[in-house]
Amino acid sequence: MNNNYAIILAAGKGTRMKEKVNKMFLPLRGKPIIAHTLEAFYSLDIIEGIVLVVSAGEEDMMKERVLSLYPPKKPVMIVEGGEERQYSVYNGLKSLPCSTKLVAIHDGARPLITPRVIGKSFEVAEKFGAAVAGMPVKDTIKRVDTGGKVLETPDRSYLWLVQTPQTFSYSLIMEAHNKAMEDKFLATDDSTLVERLGRDVYMIEGGYDNIKVTTPEDIAIAEEILTTRERNKL
Repeated sequence: MNNNYAIILAAGKGTRMKEKVNKMFLPLRGKPIIAHTLEAFYSLDIIEGIVLVVSAGEEDMMKERVLSLYPPKKPVMIVEGGEERQYSVYNGLKSLPCSTKLVAIHDGARPLITPRVIGKSFEVAEKFGAAVAGMPVKDTIKRVDTGGKVLETPDRSYLWLVQTPQTFSYSLIMEAHNKAMEDKFLATDDSTLVERLGRDVYMIEGGYDNIKVTTPEDIAIAEEILTTRERNKL
């Protein structure tokens, strides 16, 4: 046992998909989006088990539409999510054994994540305590006020697009979430909570193809990426 785990978030509402069903269950190349995400994490021996965080009332649907049709290759625990992403992560963290060493937190809506990137995140987190996947920005970024006036043009050589997985020492990320709960502080990603503690966070390259499936157009893009990957393997 290596005491490393992954928390995969599948509790989002996905309203921008304009679908009645949670986007995690929408088909991508013939199987649910979340099934693709899980496959990437199943393939790594470094991961002991997976916590799958789902929306309240969707536990049975997840079992019937995903886990029964695509049997898990590692232990999977289903946990109910919260009203906000941060609360969903916190619920997942609290479900893990206290002996947990490292934990990767990943958005279920990023089904194109590769085992190589996941493995790298564990490697860097083991060394430094906190590793975040991302990519350098390609475009010039402007900081503007509420009226649209440009306030600043940051040097893009220092700017990265943040992705997941975000992998941490379990004790560190629990401390960060506990502090956030105590302060009633809400963030859009977990690394921000670690930064609030004054701890270092290190970036690793994820991939420009590690997209988050948010709109119907994203599914078409994801399918094309998968097709290209298969073609390149031939």
